[in-house]
Amino acid sequence: HVQLVESGGGSVQAGGSLRLSCAASGYIVSTTYMGWFRQAPGKEREGVARIYTGSGNTYYADSVKGRFTISQDNPKNTVYLQMNSLKPEDTATYYCAAAAAWYGGRWPRPDEYNYWGQGTQVTVS
Repeated sequence: HVQLVESGGGSVQAGGSLRLSCAASGYIVSTTYMGWFRQAPGKEREGVARIYTGSGNTYYADSVKGRFTISQDNPKNTVYLQMNSLKPEDTATYYCAAAAAWYGGRWPRPDEYNYWGQGTQVTVS
Protein backbone atom coordinates (compact mmCIF):
# COMPACT_ATOMS: atom_id res chain seq x y z
CA HIS A 1 0.00 0.00 0.00
CA VAL A 2 1.60 3.22 -1.19
CA GLN A 3 1.29 6.35 0.89
CA LEU A 4 2.66 9.81 0.29
CA VAL A 5 2.34 12.07 3.30
CA GLU A 6 3.01 15.77 3.00
CA SER A 7 3.91 17.99 5.91
CA GLY A 8 5.43 21.39 6.57
CA GLY A 9 2.66 23.64 5.37
CA GLY A 10 1.48 26.61 7.35
CA SER A 11 0.99 30.34 7.36
CA VAL A 12 3.83 32.69 6.62
CA GLN A 13 4.30 36.31 5.74
CA ALA A 14 5.33 37.35 2.27
CA GLY A 15 9.06 36.98 1.83
CA GLY A 16 9.21 34.09 4.25
CA SER A 17 10.16 30.46 3.73
CA LEU A 18 8.69 27.03 4.26
CA ARG A 19 9.96 23.54 3.58
CA LEU A 20 7.46 20.90 2.58
CA SER A 21 8.22 17.23 3.06
CA CYS A 22 6.75 14.25 1.25
CA ALA A 23 7.42 10.99 3.05
CA ALA A 24 6.76 7.86 1.04
CA SER A 25 5.86 4.45 2.36
CA GLY A 26 5.34 1.35 0.29
CA TYR A 27 7.20 3.10 -2.52
CA ILE A 28 10.87 3.73 -3.20
CA VAL A 29 11.67 7.29 -4.23
CA SER A 30 15.31 6.75 -5.20
CA THR A 31 14.67 6.12 -8.91
CA THR A 32 11.36 7.63 -9.90
CA TYR A 33 9.59 10.78 -10.91
CA MET A 34 8.33 12.90 -8.04
CA GLY A 35 6.43 16.12 -8.39
CA TRP A 36 4.96 18.92 -6.33
CA PHE A 37 1.68 20.38 -7.51
CA ARG A 38 -0.53 23.07 -6.06
CA GLN A 39 -4.12 24.13 -6.37
CA ALA A 40 -5.70 27.33 -5.15
CA PRO A 41 -9.48 27.73 -4.78
CA GLY A 42 -11.08 28.37 -8.13
CA LYS A 43 -7.87 27.69 -10.02
CA GLU A 44 -6.54 24.76 -11.96
CA ARG A 45 -3.93 22.46 -10.53
CA GLU A 46 -0.43 23.69 -11.35
CA GLY A 47 2.74 21.67 -11.56
CA VAL A 48 5.29 23.49 -9.43
CA ALA A 49 8.43 21.36 -9.41
CA ARG A 50 9.47 17.93 -10.58
CA ILE A 51 12.47 15.71 -10.06
CA TYR A 52 13.66 12.49 -11.57
CA THR A 53 15.34 11.05 -8.51
CA GLY A 54 17.48 8.62 -10.49
CA SER A 55 19.51 11.46 -11.98
CA GLY A 56 18.52 14.46 -9.91
CA ASN A 57 17.21 16.28 -12.96
CA THR A 58 14.68 18.92 -12.00
CA TYR A 59 12.08 21.09 -13.65
CA TYR A 60 10.37 24.18 -12.27
CA ALA A 61 7.39 26.21 -13.31
CA ASP A 62 8.35 29.74 -14.34
CA SER A 63 6.27 31.09 -11.47
CA VAL A 64 8.59 29.52 -8.88
CA LYS A 65 11.91 29.30 -10.67
CA GLY A 66 14.70 30.73 -8.54
CA ARG A 67 12.59 30.62 -5.40
CA PHE A 68 11.66 26.95 -4.93
CA THR A 69 13.98 23.95 -4.80
CA ILE A 70 12.96 20.31 -5.01
CA SER A 71 15.30 17.75 -3.49
CA GLN A 72 15.42 14.15 -2.37
CA ASP A 73 16.70 12.23 0.64
CA ASN A 74 16.91 8.62 -0.39
CA PRO A 75 17.71 7.11 3.06
CA LYS A 76 14.63 8.86 4.41
CA ASN A 77 12.58 8.02 1.31
CA THR A 78 11.48 11.63 1.30
CA VAL A 79 11.25 14.45 -1.20
CA TYR A 80 11.31 18.08 -0.16
CA LEU A 81 10.19 21.40 -1.56
CA GLN A 82 12.09 24.35 -0.14
CA MET A 83 10.10 27.50 -0.76
CA ASN A 84 11.79 30.87 -0.33
CA SER A 85 10.68 34.43 -1.02
CA LEU A 86 7.08 33.35 -0.74
CA LYS A 87 4.40 35.52 -2.29
CA PRO A 88 0.67 35.74 -1.60
CA GLU A 89 0.05 34.11 -4.99
CA ASP A 90 1.83 30.99 -3.71
CA THR A 91 -1.12 30.38 -1.40
CA ALA A 92 -2.57 26.98 -2.25
CA THR A 93 -2.87 23.38 -1.19
CA TYR A 94 0.36 21.62 -2.14
CA TYR A 95 0.40 17.99 -3.17
CA CYS A 96 3.24 15.62 -3.84
CA ALA A 97 2.90 12.88 -6.39
CA ALA A 98 4.85 9.94 -7.77
CA ALA A 99 4.93 8.51 -11.26
CA ALA A 100 6.03 4.89 -11.35
CA ALA A 101 6.62 4.32 -15.06
CA TRP A 102 9.67 5.25 -17.15
CA TYR A 103 9.08 8.17 -19.51
CA GLY A 104 12.41 8.35 -21.24
CA GLY A 105 13.30 11.88 -22.24
CA ARG A 106 10.10 13.55 -21.16
CA TRP A 107 8.42 14.46 -17.92
CA PRO A 108 5.21 12.64 -17.04
CA ARG A 109 2.00 14.55 -17.48
CA PRO A 110 0.04 15.30 -14.31
CA ASP A 111 -2.44 12.54 -15.18
CA GLU A 112 0.43 10.07 -15.40
CA TYR A 113 1.33 10.42 -11.74
CA ASN A 114 0.08 7.27 -10.05
CA TYR A 115 0.15 8.23 -6.39
CA TRP A 116 -0.83 11.45 -4.64
CA GLY A 117 -0.62 12.73 -1.12
CA GLN A 118 -3.47 14.30 0.78
CA GLY A 119 -2.09 17.82 0.49
CA THR A 120 -0.79 20.45 2.86
CA GLN A 121 -2.01 24.02 3.01
CA VAL A 122 0.33 26.94 2.45
CA THR A 123 -0.96 30.43 3.17
CA VAL A 124 1.12 33.51 2.44
CA SER A 125 -0.13 36.89 3.64
